[in-house]
Amino acid sequence: MTSTNNFLAGKAALVTGGGAGLGRSIALHYAKAGAKVVVADLDDEGGAETVRQISDAGGEALFQHTDVSSDSDARALVAKVQSAYGKLDIACNNAGVAPPATPMADIDDKLWRRIMSINLDGVFYGIRAQIPALIDNGGGLIVNIASILGQVGFPGMAPYVATKHAVVGLTKQVAVDYADKGVRAIAVGPAFIKTGMEDNLDPKSREALESAHPIGRMGEPEEVGSVVAMVSAPNWTFVNGAYLPIDGGYLSR
Repeated sequence: MTSTNNFLAGKAALVTGGGAGLGRSIALHYAKAGAKVVVADLDDEGGAETVRQISDAGGEALFQHTDVSSDSDARALVAKVQSAYGKLDIACNNAGVAPPATPMADIDDKLWRRIMSINLDGVFYGIRAQIPALIDNGGGLIVNIASILGQVGFPGMAPYVATKHAVVGLTKQVAVDYADKGVRAIAVGPAFIKTGMEDNLDPKSREALESAHPIGRMGEPEEVGSVVAMVSAPNWTFVNGAYLPIDGGYLSR
């Protein structure tokens, strides 16, 4: 993929949840910046489409079917990157799901465990598998996609809020435990982004959600992917354990 600023040239990256939405945008921006990318997702068609888009633009990418809630899949994903590209430089743990809005007292065990297994266990399994590979490579970066709800609450979203706060905490812990090994971690906190899920909102709810952002609208996947690629650049070496909101001012109110 040609670019006038290949600041990730020579880097090998993985992106979970890369078959659509934010994950696809991140994978595309990594490739645009010169990285070789392994796209991971449960959705084989979506993952293949992301790889196709990267390849059509002149980049290099592979797809790996991955269930992030599986420790063995997390390890297999890292092994795939190492086998294909000889190393792992950047790991973006993006895969996640949101529950239907449910009052906390009405959340059953099945819903709670599903959100935890993907949004929290999945990030932990990913980090645990990625750290040894990054250390073997002399260091590298983990980018965890959290949310603005990693800082504040939101009606009916207790499991999601809990997992995203925890993802921010795990990011800080990586910085504390592995900075001396050359491994850094950054958490990114997008606000509400137009990934297609908002299409199901009624006009009143959509207007309320848009107006919650001082900028007056929801974000675009492009606005997240470009920032994630930027913070993955090698010259961000002194940024570690940070939480970076991409929120159109949402958290400023």
